[in-house]
Order: sequence, then C-alpha cells, then structure tokens
Amino acid sequence: MSNPKPLLIGQYDSPFVRRVGIVLTLYGVAFDHAPWSTFGDVVEIAPYNPLLRVPVLVRPDGESLIETSVIIDCLDEDAGAAALVASSGAARRQCLKLCALSGGIAEKAVALIYARIFNENTSPAWIDRGHGQIAAGLDALQHDFATVKTPYWQGDTIGHADIAFGCAWGFLQQAHPGVFASDRWQALAAHAARLETLPAFAAVTQAFIPPK
Repeated sequence: MSNPKPLLIGQYDSPFVRRVGIVLTLYGVAFDHAPWSTFGDVVEIAPYNPLLRVPVLVRPDGESLIETSVIIDCLDEDAGAAALVASSGAARRQCLKLCALSGGIAEKAVALIYARIFNENTSPAWIDRGHGQIAAGLDALQHDFATVKTPYWQGDTIGHADIAFGCAWGFLQQAHPGVFASDRWQALAAHAARLETLPAFAAVTQAFIPPK
C-alpha cells in the first residue's frame, strides 16, 4: 500500500538528513519523518537502504531514494522551473561545486566523530588531516562568498548552495564545538546565523546526539 506523503528517514542532527528536510520544506512538500538512528534502528532502516545509511526518502509509490545528491536531484526534477538550482550553465556548475565543498566538509566532520567515539587509537596525523581538510574547505567557501553581493549565495532567493552550507556549518558547530572558530570565518558564520532564522531551517532542526 502506498503512503499519501513521502517519508524522510533519518535524524535531523545529520547534516544530510537536515538538508533534505529543508529542501522538502522549501518546495512545499508535506512529508512524514521517521527519526531513525543508523545505530539504534538498523532493523527499521535495512528494508529501505541495505547500506544502513541516511537520508532515505521513500516516495508515495514505495520507491526508496538513497544518497543526498540523488534525493535532491529527484526533488529538483519534481520542482521543475521552481528548482533551487539553475537548470544548466555556469550558475549550475558553481552551485554544484559549492554543494560538493559543503558536503565534503560535512562528511569529514562525521568521520571525525566516528573516529573520536569508536576508535580511540586513531592516528593524530589522520585527525589533523581531517581538521585541515575542513578548514581548507571553509577557506574556499569564504573566498567565494566574499564575491557575493546578493542576499543569498547565487541571488536574491535561497538556493542549494546556501542550504548545503548552512547544514554543514550547523553540524560543525554542534559536533565539534570550539574546533572551527567562527572568528576565522566571520562572513560564513554571519550567513549561517541568518539562515538559521529562516522558517524552513527552524522547522527542521535537532540538537546533536553522539552515536553510541
């Protein structure tokens, strides 16, 4: 039996689940939410994604979409001309690059959490490398953002670049408090703070819960 609304699986303290939730909200798509943990709710998640990863978006017809970029691409297709990214050209490529940087920062931040909690023997050099990669990604984003003259990264309305960055930054500040100080990336921190005041961001949020 199909569900009348799509189902988003995963907790909002994941920057990837949160990103999908915010995009759904901005697109005006009503959805159900299953805040299942990839550690505590593997039995529930497995039928939808055998890799036991989130986010998963289960469409009303029962089809399961996995991986953030795939889910968002499908949502953009459904949105058509209202998509939060240009359909082609340099603006689209720039948006995808910015999203890739923010997504990579979020992935490194998650990996550092796992290393800290599950492997007390992780090499300090590996930790330093991860911190360096995140800092370099933030530097690249701030360098690009310095050229922005509009309210949002690519114009007068919010787009995927803003959402991906906002979710990555919010996760960094919660999961690694004090490690990536905002005074080094003041412009980014100010942009993230403004994003958090938006209704879509406020509606899709959760305090970070360390995995166990």
